[in-house]
Amino acid sequence: MARRPTTKASRAARAVQASALPTPVHSAYTTPLSSAYPSTYASEAEWDPEEEVSKIPMAALTLADNTEAYKKKAKKEEKPFPFLDLPSELRVTIYTMHFADAGDVVDLEPENYKRIHKKLAILRTCRAIYMEASHVFYSTRAFRVFPTHGRHIKTKKPLLARLKPHQRNYITSLELRLGPHWSKPPRSWIVNDALKLGECVNVRKLTVFVECDPSDGIFNGFRRFDGFYEGFSCNLLIDVLKEMPLVDRIYFDAFPSVKKSGAMMRGLLEVVASRGIKICWGPEKGWTDHDDEPKGAGLYSSTELGLPLSSGLKVAVAG
Repeated sequence: MARRPTTKASRAARAVQASALPTPVHSAYTTPLSSAYPSTYASEAEWDPEEEVSKIPMAALTLADNTEAYKKKAKKEEKPFPFLDLPSELRVTIYTMHFADAGDVVDLEPENYKRIHKKLAILRTCRAIYMEASHVFYSTRAFRVFPTHGRHIKTKKPLLARLKPHQRNYITSLELRLGPHWSKPPRSWIVNDALKLGECVNVRKLTVFVECDPSDGIFNGFRRFDGFYEGFSCNLLIDVLKEMPLVDRIYFDAFPSVKKSGAMMRGLLEVVASRGIKICWGPEKGWTDHDDEPKGAGLYSSTELGLPLSSGLKVAVAG
């Protein structure tokens, strides 16, 4: 069979086709042709399995066959409770329960920060709650006229002097505690303009609590002189009542060792009786209007007890 002659044109076409093919890479290893192209997958150095796991929703990490768990639930916007829409009587009840463990008597003492200060944080809510809660707090407990805690007993600025005018205006009950430092009363225990008693215009109740009666024989040899602290206490009560003429009842209470017939109590009772103020009794001692007085009671003049000469009182004490 005769060979077909090769033309120059066919040779040129084959040369063009050969040049279009990829140039083979010489290597000692056999590499698939697909590896010559860049991979679309991340290398091991770039892939972080923890990052992939963190992208999985929590609802998907369950063995239960629940398709609803994979759906993202829309977060409902929580609305604040309309507290001020409640009736005023109910709001007052809530305030009273909130301040229930703040104590019945307020005085200057270190425990106030834990016992009272944190409770008063509710006053920073808004102006309406500030006015309502302040009235409940200051009107439902007694405030001590002079501090009795050892850390503050000699302070020149008692609790009443530290309060704001509208806070003193809310107060309805005060307590005068007699007995601390009976041999040397603090110099700061005086009634002056700095005490701001005159601004307590809503006070109707005063509690006088007697811790000890230095006229008792057990104090012989320790007191300055007979009638010293009894006179000081009566004068202090007189000065307090002058600043608060609207007080209509005084509650007397004492520790068990104090006698109703002692010089201390007799002098205080005479001061109150001379002003026509109703005398009541506190729960600690348990006195009543019908307590029997011991026989042999004597009479001491107001000057012997250190009372002002203008008082003209005669105080009966046990003889």
